[in-house]
Amino acid sequence: MRRFVSALVVAISLASTGCSVTSGQKTTGELVDDATIASRVKTRFAKDPTVSAMHIHVNSDKGVVSLTGTAGSETEREQAATLAASVPDVKSVQNNINVESTSSDAATKR
Repeated sequence: MRRFVSALVVAISLASTGCSVTSGQKTTGELVDDATIASRVKTRFAKDPTVSAMHIHVNSDKGVVSLTGTAGSETEREQAATLAASVPDVKSVQNNINVESTSSDAATKR
């Protein structure tokens, strides 16, 4: 009987740790938080007349927001970073937005 109890304790321990998050993976709460942060940033972009929400991509990883894509001007690029930084729970912003050239070809593509 004692051996059975010991085996049962070990089995329960292994089963409970099998569902835990391994190093480097996000918890469900972190995934939800990052999705919420990214959504809030995109919403602010959509409401701002100077930022094109369609051309800027937002990713959040543990509160660190990464911005990629293209902006029509340096002002738009800076405004996107400012808006992202103003969202609650954003720890930092990595602004990797490229500014399109001001040639007539670039203006017609937007």
